[in-house]
Order: sequence, then C-alpha cells, then structure tokens
Amino acid sequence: MNTKTMEGLVGARRNIDLVNTPMRVYHQAQRQGNMGAMEKAMGYVHEFADKAQDYKTKAYEGMKEEAKEAREQAQLEREKAIQKHKEEREKLEERIEENKDTDIVEVSEEGKVLLKDNTALDNADITETKTNPATQPVTYTKTGDISQVEQNTTISISL
Repeated sequence: MNTKTMEGLVGARRNIDLVNTPMRVYHQAQRQGNMGAMEKAMGYVHEFADKAQDYKTKAYEGMKEEAKEAREQAQLEREKAIQKHKEEREKLEERIEENKDTDIVEVSEEGKVLLKDNTALDNADITETKTNPATQPVTYTKTGDISQVEQNTTISISL
C-alpha cells in the first residue's frame, strides 16, 4: 500500500473520530443555551471535517498513483514474459537447426563383407515354419504357469 494512501486513510479516520468530541460539546452547550460555546464547538467540527476531507482527497490520489504503478508493473511483467518466450523460442529454433543436420555413418570394407555374408541367404537355407492348428489354446496364470482352457464350455443365460 502506498504511503500517501495510508496517510490519507489514517488521517481521515482520525479527524472523523475527533469530530465526535466537539459535537458532544455542541449538544451540551445547546442544552444549556450557551451560544458562544455552540459556535466555538461548530468551528472545531468544521475544522476537523475539512481536515478529514483533505485526507480523503490525499488517500484518493494515493490510490490513483498505486493503480498507475500496478498497471506499469503489470506491463513490465508482460514485457519480461514476452522477452523470455522469445528467447526460449530462439533456443528451440537453434536446437532444431542443430538437429536438422543428419549424421553420416560410414561402413568399413570389413563391415560390408560381414553384412553381405550374414544377409546372403540361399533358397535352400530358408525353412518354412508352420503352426499346427490342432493345438489347444494356452492361458497363462499370474504366476506364469500354463493352464489349459476347456473348449467344451457352455454358457446358459435365461431371462
């Protein structure tokens, strides 16, 4: 909270509280019919009320300044966030640019020979593996054991 705002609020509150004393004196003088005391008390009431109004104005100006500072602070934070976002984007673009270049792998002559030997399969070396369709389906339990499923299971539903 701005010091000008605090001073205005405290001063206005104090002067409004101080108005109560001369008002009491005014009412007492009115009951007694003492016009001099009444006028003097009303002078103090007006003085304290005017000071309270001045402090109220001061508090209002302080709140305006505080709102202006808050807007400026928010603007600075937005600008910092935008700048940070731009920097992060630039770093990301740099990393993407660095990763664009592909790595080149060179295979030595020995590697080429080994690759050719391992991948060269004759038709005679190829064996076909066929599955036996007559095998029973297998189910595994939680412990990893095999449990056979009966195929003659019937389910009956009645409504």
